[in-house]
Amino acid sequence: MRTWTPRRLAAVVLGAAATAVVIAVPTDLIDTPLFTRSVAVTWWAWPALAATAVLAGLLLATYVQPADAGSPVAEKRLGTVGGLLSLLAVGCPVCNKLVLLALGTSGAMTWFAPAQPLLAVASIVLLGWALHRRLRYERSCPVPTPADG
Repeated sequence: MRTWTPRRLAAVVLGAAATAVVIAVPTDLIDTPLFTRSVAVTWWAWPALAATAVLAGLLLATYVQPADAGSPVAEKRLGTVGGLLSLLAVGCPVCNKLVLLALGTSGAMTWFAPAQPLLAVASIVLLGWALHRRLRYERSCPVPTPADG
């Protein structure tokens, strides 16, 4: 990452900021008139959101200059799943319509709310693994530059 261009570094910052807003607004971590939250924000929601945003920004930056036109898309899927898990992890357990339909209000508080920290950890692990694989692949198969021509 020490050799990243300013364009890539800008992608990290913009990607992290966009991820934070896209997750924090609908989960009502950032208070807006658009969404409300029935259950108070947990102590670990902000650190989980920060870790997710940073990892997502770094992962996004690896796609600014693809390592190879034929690079695998598995890391992209891992990153997407990681981001979605983070959204479920920091959200209000009784505000999630899918959880309410599947478990009901008491089930959401009894089963889903205690599982949310595990979802946050899984999200961070998946994003970290996707970033690790992207960076490793990038180093093993560097993109030829015009000067190499």
